[in-house]
Amino acid sequence: MPGTASKNKGRLWIAVGLLLAALTVLLLLSGDRQDRRVAVDDGTGTIWITPIADLPVNSFAQSDFVQDDAGTAYTGGAYTASQGVDVSEWQKEIQWQEVAAGGIDFAVLRCGFRRYVSGNLEQDASFEANYAGAGEAGLRRGVYFFSQAITPEEARAEAAYVLEMLNGRPLELPVFYDWETVEAEEGRANGLDGETVTACAAAFCRAIQDGGYRAGVYFNLQMGYHTYGLEQVRDWVWWLGEPGQHPTFYYETQLWQYDHGGTVPGISGAVDRNLLFEAAEKAG
Repeated sequence: MPGTASKNKGRLWIAVGLLLAALTVLLLLSGDRQDRRVAVDDGTGTIWITPIADLPVNSFAQSDFVQDDAGTAYTGGAYTASQGVDVSEWQKEIQWQEVAAGGIDFAVLRCGFRRYVSGNLEQDASFEANYAGAGEAGLRRGVYFFSQAITPEEARAEAAYVLEMLNGRPLELPVFYDWETVEAEEGRANGLDGETVTACAAAFCRAIQDGGYRAGVYFNLQMGYHTYGLEQVRDWVWWLGEPGQHPTFYYETQLWQYDHGGTVPGISGAVDRNLLFEAAEKAG
């Protein structure tokens, strides 16, 4: 038919134009994603990350913190910061009244752990004494469970173990999921992938929350950047292990473990020191 070839040629140019427009949009979007990447230090060097939408970003500056023989103190105005420790049976017998008199406001107590080879669940030998002593001294209490779970089902079993141990007793701070690799080659959870670790943490936290307690997740810089799918554990309190002068993790965390070798009156030997950040208008 007359004009068919020219019509087909016209349609071809329209199709080419639409394809080029689509490619342009994709390139622009790709450029936007590239532009949104930020450089961070994961503890071993600089890496690039694409920020997760809607996750609050760390607003701390190094100038917000001062260090002296008593530990690290927050001097900024956006938060109030409480001093705390986290302890286990490794600290032996603790004189909690001396701890409180030394300026400590809270304690995160190890309540139990899963053995890294056998997988057995056990209660921390000092948990009962620490729970009672810290409470009598007026400290706010949270707990953590050292996990070696390799499936979400095991993580839920750990949560059930913790809930049975607590038996409805009050906690002023969350129950934290503390999953870590171990130095021993036979560690049952050492080769776990990040997707499974994240699923285990979420399973534990949901079970703790269903049991009537607040839940949280402990991690260091490496795990925060390379292991956890943070958007999947965003609903729970984050506890950052990052010894140093100030927290550098890209996202906001409520609890910061700033020293693995701190000293506190009433505790023999080294102890982990922490700061708990609460919005200034809500604190007190």
